[in-house]
Amino acid sequence: MIKGLRIYWVGLLELCGKAVDVWSTKPYPANVLSNLYPNAFEIDGVKCASMEGFLQSLKYSEPQIQEEICVLSGKDAKERSITDWQTTQTVYWQGKSIGRQSSEFLALLSRAYQSLYLQNETFRTALDATKGKQLYHTRGLSDSQKTILTEQEFCKLLMEIRQ
Repeated sequence: MIKGLRIYWVGLLELCGKAVDVWSTKPYPANVLSNLYPNAFEIDGVKCASMEGFLQSLKYSEPQIQEEICVLSGKDAKERSITDWQTTQTVYWQGKSIGRQSSEFLALLSRAYQSLYLQNETFRTALDATKGKQLYHTRGLSDSQKTILTEQEFCKLLMEIRQ
């Protein structure tokens, strides 16, 4: 029930022009900011078709599989999600294991979103269109042990880049 009330509250803030609830089925600019949207970018020489592809790739230890997943977007990328990493709280990037709860992991995410912002005009324009508004992702999870990116982490990254 509390989640339902929160979604309702955020919806009211959106109607007042004070917030944007980021998810793929919302109107612009929320849909373009979704990790599922096909916003291409490159990080560490790896081409990514979407942020979702990059995020899902972190769950695999093999660099070749990561590159295969990075070129996916939308539901294709989301369908490659696995939960194996949850047991050890370990993710991977380019052959290196990284603790999910570590500052190194958050730094990698920050680099990825900065790369996306700098390289992709569509994403940059959509994020800039949210200036002066609070960002939410009411569809997101809050437990960092169960999701590769919490709502709080996601929105904080976007708002930091937006500044």
